[in-house]
Amino acid sequence: MATRISKAFSPAGISSFFEICDKTADGKPITDLEHVGARGGGFGIDKGVFTEVSVTEAEKNDIRVFINEKFSPEAETTKTVAEALLKKVEGKYRVVAEHRVSVPIGAGFGTSAGGALGTGFALCKALGINLTYGQIGRIAHVAEIKCKTGLGTVGPLLLSGCIVTVEPGAPGYAVIERLPISEDHRIVAGVFKPMPTKEVLSSAEKRKMVNKWGRKTVDRILAEPSLKNFMMASKEFAIKTGFATERVRRLIEDAEKAGAVGAAQNMVGEAVHALVLEDKVDDVVEVFKKVLPKEKILVAKIDFRGTHLVR
Repeated sequence: MATRISKAFSPAGISSFFEICDKTADGKPITDLEHVGARGGGFGIDKGVFTEVSVTEAEKNDIRVFINEKFSPEAETTKTVAEALLKKVEGKYRVVAEHRVSVPIGAGFGTSAGGALGTGFALCKALGINLTYGQIGRIAHVAEIKCKTGLGTVGPLLLSGCIVTVEPGAPGYAVIERLPISEDHRIVAGVFKPMPTKEVLSSAEKRKMVNKWGRKTVDRILAEPSLKNFMMASKEFAIKTGFATERVRRLIEDAEKAGAVGAAQNMVGEAVHALVLEDKVDDVVEVFKKVLPKEKILVAKIDFRGTHLVR
């Protein structure tokens, strides 16, 4: 067989707040990974992860992952998705997954979930496996949980827009609401530095704070599901949980003063995202430029398509 190539795009997912949902009511770990997840909320944006997968018959299965043209053996989440899909076909294959990532990595933009979903979509097409969005999503979700790269980003990336995850779990189990948002909104985001997700998920003290305030934030947004209240509640989450550093707090305030609908911190990263109407973008970008170099700032439209195959 000749090499088969398929491509997919996944939006980046900016997480504005979250609650870790990996234990039962009596504190026991949930063993079915499709039921582990997060409550939370955030935005899908039109920058993200473009994935090209090529498949060739081989003596034994071999999976290689490249991120921005660099061989990336540490990309476990993508590899885990590919392994799961290779079990569904006869024969052995060499799989090369190449991710082009147009947002910062490790700073709360959901790139591992985007890469996992893009790989799922593209590899299914290349191998001729017929699965639904939800089935591909469940494989990507379980891979994220196993590799500790995220908890609840996969479901929202299938829908995109402005998302509130009301009940946790993989696609098919999670309950996800969307807030109406018009196309003249933009996200202006800036990154001071990444934060490793694994560290946050494994600190007992941090988890306690996240879960207390994560639950309150969901309730607060559902009581008044406006974009302004969404941003206000998310900002408060960042401050109450102790995630927000001094420079994050200052940038959030300055963005609001410059005319943003609201601003909050990326979960998880030392990074800020502001929701801004189109005519205020330049003013808000100026504020970001005062504290960050140009290459650490991005402006994006809201994505409404979610993950999809591309020609």
